[in-house]
Amino acid sequence: MLDTIINLSRRNKKLVMLGVDSVLTVLVLLASFSIRLDYLFLPDGDLIWVVLGAPIIAIPVFVRFGLYSSVIRYIGFKALWAVVQAASLYALLWGVIGFMARVDGIPRSVVLINWLLVIVVLGGSRMTARWLLSETGTRQDASGCTHVVIYGAGSAGRQLSIALKEAAEYKTAAFIDNDAALLGQSIHGINVVPRDDLERLIKTKNVTEVLLAIPSLSRAERNEIIHFLEPYAVLVRSLPSVAELAQGKLRIADLRDVSIKDLLGRDSVAPNSELLGLNITHKVVMVTGAGGSIGAELCRQILALKPQVLVLFDLSEFALYGIHKELVNVGMPNVEILPMLGSVTNRKRLSHILGRLGVNTIYHAAAYKHVPMVESNNAEGVSNNVFGTLTCAQAAIDHGVDTFVLVSTDKAVRPTNTMGATKRVAELVLQSLAVESSTRFSMVRFGNVLDSSGSVVPLFREQIKGGGPVTVTDPEILRYFMTIPEAVELVIQAGAMAKGGDVFVLDMGEPVRILDLAQKMIRLSGLRLKDKLNPNGDIEIKFTGLRPGEKLYEELLIGGNVSKTDNPMILRAEEEMLAWDDLKLILDELELAVDSGDQGKLRQLLIKAVPGFKPQSGITDILYEA
Repeated sequence: MLDTIINLSRRNKKLVMLGVDSVLTVLVLLASFSIRLDYLFLPDGDLIWVVLGAPIIAIPVFVRFGLYSSVIRYIGFKALWAVVQAASLYALLWGVIGFMARVDGIPRSVVLINWLLVIVVLGGSRMTARWLLSETGTRQDASGCTHVVIYGAGSAGRQLSIALKEAAEYKTAAFIDNDAALLGQSIHGINVVPRDDLERLIKTKNVTEVLLAIPSLSRAERNEIIHFLEPYAVLVRSLPSVAELAQGKLRIADLRDVSIKDLLGRDSVAPNSELLGLNITHKVVMVTGAGGSIGAELCRQILALKPQVLVLFDLSEFALYGIHKELVNVGMPNVEILPMLGSVTNRKRLSHILGRLGVNTIYHAAAYKHVPMVESNNAEGVSNNVFGTLTCAQAAIDHGVDTFVLVSTDKAVRPTNTMGATKRVAELVLQSLAVESSTRFSMVRFGNVLDSSGSVVPLFREQIKGGGPVTVTDPEILRYFMTIPEAVELVIQAGAMAKGGDVFVLDMGEPVRILDLAQKMIRLSGLRLKDKLNPNGDIEIKFTGLRPGEKLYEELLIGGNVSKTDNPMILRAEEEMLAWDDLKLILDELELAVDSGDQGKLRQLLIKAVPGFKPQSGITDILYEA
């Protein structure tokens, strides 16, 4: 019977409800008279029409209050409140019409009893129907739905459970919570159990997903929970943070796969708002490499700080189009956004832009950063990373730019590859120019950022999606990681603290073993690691060996002389530098080597400029002839 009703069209379901409510209003009236008179009431005379005519009054009122527009299976408080309002108006109208018609035999108290019973019966019938329909739907969908556990029985978890009930593709097996006061309770018909019960739920309830519903967790607390979940073959997804949820109602669509950034193990330090806006607010700001991973995030955060003009500079037409379109769609009033195509090695182009627009601040993020790619294209790496930085810096001096911030890398410290060596030379250029220049030059050095183009995280994600294997160069390789928004926020603050020639180093936390990173990503995807201990697993990890120029671990400091700043995550390093006259001689020779394609000379000059440069491999440039 219920299955038949469920399969009816929406129109026919409304007709069924209208018929049921018509019968109920008559029965409720008979019950009201019977309760008042203390015997089974059977109307006669005019009272017959008073009772049988009740639906004529009731149904239009019920329609007016929307009692037939709600989906019964998902009926909530608002619908029940509408029942109360509709029942009240109907009972009042029935009583007024009955007394105005001067029908004998209607006790006044029957109006009150009728009102109360209509509320109870109508509301109760709808809640009963909701329960029956939900149970039937659950039984129908149970075989094909995803069984989940909600980690967190607080307000977010409870809202999520309600949302999941409305989605036929999910069935919640249990809440997990660490609060002893909640254990053993039932919330919305779902039991709250300790997390040690997870293994049992996976086996007995076929649980395949764990949904983290504690948005207020600190990063360290989230890391601990994820570490606990890691051994289980379940997909882990989470709700956004409290700040992200603050503007909207919780939806299933808000759930997202647990990002690897949740595993960094430390919380961010609140930014200094004064430092953030010092070089940006109401100023003309330019970002080179605006379409790259770091450059694009710089543009997003700069836009939020309300510059007068934001200049987007990039060589890639496609990348520039993408970030320009994104920022324009943000709709920031009174901020002019200018997309400018060009190369950082083109001094005339840079001079035209800086002179015409009156740029106050430059964030120089344009660089070739992929280590193996630069090893295969040494001359272009030097041209872009070294002479691109030099050209930008000289153009900035010529046109009176106030602040110039270089986005550097930990690979500049005792480099083993051309990319790292070129970034260290770029640092030396700014250090030397800063001595006599009114432009405040500084550089910010940090490690890998999560999800940047060419990094391991998107590579691993794609490999897992494709069924593996996941490729790791060496089981012992270590890297520092930071989220892109966090790194950029610190870059902006560091640049504001610069006095001239500053080398800032970001606190990257503890280094991460790439092998551990790969294993975590596999397990958090709900898959099992395939190895000697588990040959029937899903995804295998293969070791490919270190690539040309790659080293096992990165460093952030060349020397040990470092001082604190106002932000505990930003350190100021006192690094050795070259006088401009000495550096200029090397740069002139380096330029000749680039122009002539002399790979051997280029390598010698990089070693001369960067004493700590110890190439991991021989020259691997594609055009190199030994």
